[in-house]
Amino acid sequence: MRHGATRAALTLCAALTLAACSSGGGTPTTPPSTSQTTPAARPSSTAKLALIAPKDGEVFKAGTIPVKVSLQDAKITPVVTTNLKPNLGHLHLYLDGQIVSMNYQLTDTLHDVKPGLHVLRVEFVAQDHAPFDPRVVVTVSFTVSG
Repeated sequence: MRHGATRAALTLCAALTLAACSSGGGTPTTPPSTSQTTPAARPSSTAKLALIAPKDGEVFKAGTIPVKVSLQDAKITPVVTTNLKPNLGHLHLYLDGQIVSMNYQLTDTLHDVKPGLHVLRVEFVAQDHAPFDPRVVVTVSFTVSG
């Protein structure tokens, strides 16, 4: 995903999160019904996710890190919907706990990664950007030398 599209998607996700978390400003006179407070069950997926690159423990001399993912028993789709299918979704890439990409392909590149030890987490998420239950995640650590 291009940086502009990623930034727009992140802005939309932040706006939706803020809207969902904001209060109505008053004290409710009646408690909410159970159907309003019970979250919907998350779909599960039979997807198998693996990181081909970077390898766990790999050392890079430059701050450009190639990312290559293997995904089995599932397909990546750019469609965002709440009509969820268990093996359709896309990838979220997190570097050191911060989302850096919402990806619709199995390859990507991390740019300008600072020297030091880093953790890359890749998660196959449902078409609504939320995780499957259980989560489909793979994590590796790598180092960029100074």
